[in-house]
Amino acid sequence: MPVVAAVGYQSNWIDILQTSFMRHAFVGGTLVVVAAGLLGYFVVVRQSAFAAHALAHVGFPGATAAILLGLPVTLGLAVFCIAGGLAIGYLGERVSSREVATGTVLAFATGLGVLFASLASKSSTTVTNVLFGNLLAISPRQITVFALFTAGMVVVMAVIARPLTFASVDAQVAAAKGVPVRALGVVFLLLLALVITMAVQVVGTLLLFALVVTPCATALLYSARPPVVAALGTAIGAAALWLGLVLSAMFNLPPSFLIVSLACGAWGVSAIVTRHRVAAPTADHGDHHHPVAARVTA
Repeated sequence: MPVVAAVGYQSNWIDILQTSFMRHAFVGGTLVVVAAGLLGYFVVVRQSAFAAHALAHVGFPGATAAILLGLPVTLGLAVFCIAGGLAIGYLGERVSSREVATGTVLAFATGLGVLFASLASKSSTTVTNVLFGNLLAISPRQITVFALFTAGMVVVMAVIARPLTFASVDAQVAAAKGVPVRALGVVFLLLLALVITMAVQVVGTLLLFALVVTPCATALLYSARPPVVAALGTAIGAAALWLGLVLSAMFNLPPSFLIVSLACGAWGVSAIVTRHRVAAPTADHGDHHHPVAARVTA
C-alpha cells in the first residue's frame, strides 16, 4: 500500500516544474535529443542499432571505474565509449564482421562492469543511476559538457553528412568513387559514442535504445530523406522528453520510464499506421537506383 500511495497526482506539479533541477533536466535532455536526432538516421540505415546498444554497456565499466577513482562519471563514460567505438570500427569493417566485433567488445566490457560494480558497492546509488539514468540529477557542469558535445557534433555533421549518407546507403559505390568509407565509419562510431555518453546519464544504459534509436526509427517510417528524418526524429524525442518530465512531476513517477514509454508508444502507433508503406532502406545491399544514393551522387 505505501508503494501505491507514493504514486498519485501531485497538485503542486507546476511548482515542481519551476525548480532548478527540472530546468536542468529540460535543458540537458533536450541537448541529448538534438544530438541523437542528428545521428539517428545513420544508426538505423547503417544497421548500427546493436552497436549503439553495445556501446551503452561498454560505457558502464567506464562509469563504475570513474566512481572507484573519484573521477566524473561523464569522463569514464566518454573514455570507454570512445575506446569501444574505435575497437568496433577497426575490427568490424563489414556488416558481417561488425556484429562479431561488437559482441566480443560488449562481452569483455560487461565482465569489467561486473568487476568494477562489485568493487564500487558502496556507491550503489550511483551505479543504479548509470543503469537506469537520473535525468533529475543533471548538474550545470554536465549541461555545459552536453552543450560542447552537441555543438561539436553539429560542426562535424555539417562537414561529413553528405559523404556519410552516400557511404551509408551504398558503401560499395561510395568506395569506388573515392569516398573514405572506413574512415567515415570510424568517425560515425566516435560520434555515436559521444551521444551515448550523454544519453546514458538521461535514461541509463538499459533504456538508452529508446532515446537514441527509436525516435529516428519512427521518423523513418514516414520518410527516407535524411533531413526530414533528423528533424522529425528530434521532434519525437523532444516531445517524449518534455511530456515525460511533465507527467513525472504530475504523478511522481520516474521520468526515464515515462520518456521511454512515450518514445516506444510513438513507434508502435506509427508502425501500425504505416504498415503498408515500403520498408526503409538499409545499407547492407547496394542499390544503385536508391533515391537517396541518386541524390547524393548527382
